[in-house]
Amino acid sequence: MIDVRSFMLKYRKLISAIGMIMIVAAIFWTVNSPMIVGASATQRQLPIYSVQREDKVVALSFDAAWGNEDTQALIDILNKYKVNTTFFVVGDWVDRYPESVKALADAGNEVMNHSSSHAHFSALTRDQIVADITSCNERIEAITGVRPTLFRCPYGEYDDHVIAAVRGMGMEPIQWNVERSHTAETYEESSVIRKMNTELIQGKRDAHRFPLSLYWIPIPSATRPCR
Repeated sequence: MIDVRSFMLKYRKLISAIGMIMIVAAIFWTVNSPMIVGASATQRQLPIYSVQREDKVVALSFDAAWGNEDTQALIDILNKYKVNTTFFVVGDWVDRYPESVKALADAGNEVMNHSSSHAHFSALTRDQIVADITSCNERIEAITGVRPTLFRCPYGEYDDHVIAAVRGMGMEPIQWNVERSHTAETYEESSVIRKMNTELIQGKRDAHRFPLSLYWIPIPSATRPCR
């Protein structure tokens, strides 16, 4: 009969080494298990960047948070080319320029929610997010008669709790695929068209997944139908 105590003392280093290997293997399996990795991935919540389409189109959107100097000129150009877009407006902007909000809606454009005061939503609680979005919704609806169903996060910032809060309100968070940069040269018409050509036409984007939305600052001379 084996003396267990003597066996353990004799081979304690070997047993310790085997035990350590088993612990490391268990940790590695836990971290890299397809089931666990898959579950973690499915919990990541994302806004809508694009949607599947059979035809090759893009969707334009504009964010309105500061001035309204170019708003009517932009509306006129969009009307000229029979283009409708989505405008994500901040509640404070709605208060300052209600006539512009009405003009956007009357021209057939969507007027959607871009928060009440352009806060950093990742720093807000769920209740604060809901209150902020609700306030902006009510201000928009009072002018257009249509309650927004889409929301764009200020600064494009979001995390899981922001997306969950937005969808919990029955709204969809919308991001963008292509953005003009914040440098002076990109305000030129040629620069905007070149970026469109590079990103969308030459295959850097899946042509059948159009961006919701192509997002840039209003540039009247560069606004034209995109097909």
